[in-house]
Amino acid sequence: MQEVKVKKLRGNARLPVYGTAFSAGADLCACLDGPVTLEPGETRLISIGISMEIPEGYAGLVFARSGLATKRSLAPANKVGVIDSDYRGEFFVPLHNHGAVPQTIEDGERIAQMILTPYLTAKFVEASELSDTVRGEGGFGSTGRR
Repeated sequence: MQEVKVKKLRGNARLPVYGTAFSAGADLCACLDGPVTLEPGETRLISIGISMEIPEGYAGLVFARSGLATKRSLAPANKVGVIDSDYRGEFFVPLHNHGAVPQTIEDGERIAQMILTPYLTAKFVEASELSDTVRGEGGFGSTGRR
């Protein structure tokens, strides 16, 4: 198991926590002075109240929590947030209300989940030709055709 240093920036901040032994994502909790209400169509940066030392070669990917998205229409506005290993600032989630009614977020509420994952970097080089494949230039929806 990878150890990751987490710094609480506020007294009411909570460390990320896995919901079950086999959860891929660790829950991120809102760190608020009081309830925050998001109106329909509104996006607000919600503080998590922590910073983290993500190991080199890893990234933190921030996703919606499925229950919050389906039951309350709340999900990160950027769909998937990427936290780089050299970032040491406070974590925020740009939470968006996709629904038709206001939604209130409480301090300590689980609002997103983060997956730590290794990544590769590439050296991008310009080429005049690319190798052929069966798919070729088939794009959106092309693999479902017969």
